Amino acid sequence: MKGDFKIKFSDKLKQLRKENNLTQDDLAEKIFVTRTAISKWETDKGLPSIDILKAISNLFNVSIDDLISDKDIEIEKIYDEKKSKQRYIFAITCLILSTISILFAYILQLKQLNTIGIIFAILYCIIGLSIRPRYKKVLSKKSVFLHVIFPYIISRIVILLFVIGMIIYTIVQL
Repeated sequence: MKGDFKIKFSDKLKQLRKENNLTQDDLAEKIFVTRTAISKWETDKGLPSIDILKAISNLFNVSIDDLISDKDIEIEKIYDEKKSKQRYIFAITCLILSTISILFAYILQLKQLNTIGIIFAILYCIIGLSIRPRYKKVLSKKSVFLHVIFPYIISRIVILLFVIGMIIYTIVQL
């Protein structure tokens, strides 16, 4: 296993598991995860958390560096960005549909559209909280806070206030 940096994590995990005569269920039981999680990792659909990587490392007596390469991390980052972009598009669609529903409810005096508008506004708020990719959530420097996190939080508060205003207006119209 040492020095073999071209093999992906999924292949390394599968190889280690088979070398130790473990099924996916056996491995899952030993590191306290589900068999589905093992299957996901072995089919390149994600990477385990650092705690689970430590458990795998200890179980098979290999270093974390031997388990995971920079390429694995980059693939996970791209996958995370793609999921984040999909959530962003869905959230914006919910916000647009909410606004359109409430405007049409006002213009056409159809109170049923107000309820639809509220549902889309709530969906926007819920999805909006999960837009940021996981790897970007772990930031600790003060300058990063001031230049990235703080503006992000302020923009979310402004949008949330707008949505709450729409919801209150809609409820009053009912």
